[in-house]
Parts: sequence; C-alpha cells; structure tokens
Amino acid sequence: SRSRCAAASMPVAVSDVVGPGKVAVVTGASSGIGRAMARKFAAVGMRTYLVDVDEAEVRAAAAELSGATAVVVDVADDAAVEALAERVFAEAGACHVLVNNAGVGRGGGALAPASRYRATLGVNTFGPIHGCLAFVPRMRASGEKGLVVNTGSKQGITMPPGNLAYNVSKAALKAYTEGLEHELRTTCPDTMRAALLIPGWVNTSIMLKSKREQAREQGEAFDPSSVFFHEAKPAAGAWMPEQVVDFMLAELDRGRFYIVCPDAETTRHVDNLRMQWTMGDIVEDRPPLSRWHPDYKAAFADFLAKNPQPEEPEA
Repeated sequence: SRSRCAAASMPVAVSDVVGPGKVAVVTGASSGIGRAMARKFAAVGMRTYLVDVDEAEVRAAAAELSGATAVVVDVADDAAVEALAERVFAEAGACHVLVNNAGVGRGGGALAPASRYRATLGVNTFGPIHGCLAFVPRMRASGEKGLVVNTGSKQGITMPPGNLAYNVSKAALKAYTEGLEHELRTTCPDTMRAALLIPGWVNTSIMLKSKREQAREQGEAFDPSSVFFHEAKPAAGAWMPEQVVDFMLAELDRGRFYIVCPDAETTRHVDNLRMQWTMGDIVEDRPPLSRWHPDYKAAFADFLAKNPQPEEPEA
C-alpha cells in the first residue's frame, strides 16, 4: 500500500538517486551499456556493484573503478539474484539505482528448441523480473528514493523477423516494466520509479558474445574479427554505450518512462513511425509484421514519405 512508502515532496529525480554515497547495482556490467553505466555511477562517487556471469570480464571492469564491487551472478537463477540483494543490503544498506541490463542476443525462430527459448527468456525476461522481486521490496522498505531501469529493445516493439525468441523476451519485458511502473506510481510515486531503456543500434558485445557461445557449443574456434561490429570494432552508424547512458540520464531528468534512443542512422521520428505502423497492423487488420510483407512494402514506404521529419523550430 502507499502507506508502506515514505512520503516525499516530489517524484524521484536523477539527482535523488545518482550521486556521492548512493548505491547502484548494474547487471550485464562486464561490457557494453552496463559497463558504461557502472563507469558513470562510479565516477560520481556511487558505491557500484557490477554483476555479470562473465567472471574475468566483470572483475576486470570493476578493477578499473573506485568503490566498485564485481559479483558473478547468473540472473536467470532467482536464488542467486536473491542472494545478491541480501549481500548488497547487508554491505551497503541500500540500493538507489537498480539497472537490470543483462541480456543475450542468441535466440531463434518460431520452431527453435524450447531450450533456446528458456535460455533467452531466462536472461532477458526473467533476469529483470528476478532483479525486481529481490530488490524492489527492499528498496521500498528502506524508505529511500529508488530507480529501476530495465533494458528493453526496439525489437520488442516493432518485432522485426529474424530472431523471434529475442523479440518475445523483450516484448514480455516491456509489458512487465510498464506494469511495474504503474504499480509503483499508484503505491509509492514519491519514492520509487521505473523506466524502460530502449536502445537503438549500439556498439556493444552482445553479438560477439552470442557468436562466441555458439562457436564454443559447436567445438569451433572463435574469431572476434568475424563479428562485424562490437565495442572494439565500432560501426559508424551505431552509438557508443556512453552515448546511451548520457541520453538515458537526460531523458530520466525529463520524466520519461520510455527512453527510446536514436542512433547515428535512425531518428526518433523514424522510430515513432515504425512503432505506429506496427500497432496499425492490429488497428487496420493488416497481416502481422506487414512492414516486411511484400504486399505492403510500397504502402509502408508511402507512409514514411507522407510523414517527413518535422522541421526544427528556429531558436
């Protein structure tokens, strides 16, 4: 109930939870967006827990930072995430920012093995759910202001064909995070807040790690140069992880829940049109994923052409 949450005079602002002496927990922190977030939090004097299943990488990432602790946890394991929350609150006494960012890119199509769906949803969907179940009750009970950020994906909204298991995992996470924010704002809006981070094309290692895992399973040698982009081999059209973090913090300061990141190739305007078209499949009774249907290719192109980028107002 709302009475269980401490009263405050204003909603949660970034400055309430990001700053010296505050505590952050970031999953998927060995590389990419998670590592960039951990760097940002540590740089402003936060006690930061970097959580990842890749032990060597997460320990190396934490070793670079002041006030940082590496914890090896598989977020698909609810008991392990519960133990993580117990440890954080025992050691630090609070958690002001929880970022459920751990993710895997490998999935499959509609008839991929059930084991592949379990593996993908185990990290991408149940990982954040486990994080929220373990941390949010403790964060609420502390009476201190808190922020939860779950990392979603545009693929969980527009559903491009090619990796259905991944799309399903991120669509489910979107629904969960929307429901979480609704419950927080109706029970403790002055002390707790949730947001859905929706990155664009970002130079992260998610594809590299997926390819590496696949090669290991098949007993093959892995050549990182075979992956066409990652942090150490950035693509020109993609943002760097640090850009995503800076954009996220600015959007949070504006009160945003949906943090839809552009990139060097796709504007927010184009993203909006793609999302509108996806919802239009239902409203206008088109075939699902009509954007990729040959009978609707021209219609989608015409839709984009009739809705050009608005001109920026003059200063």
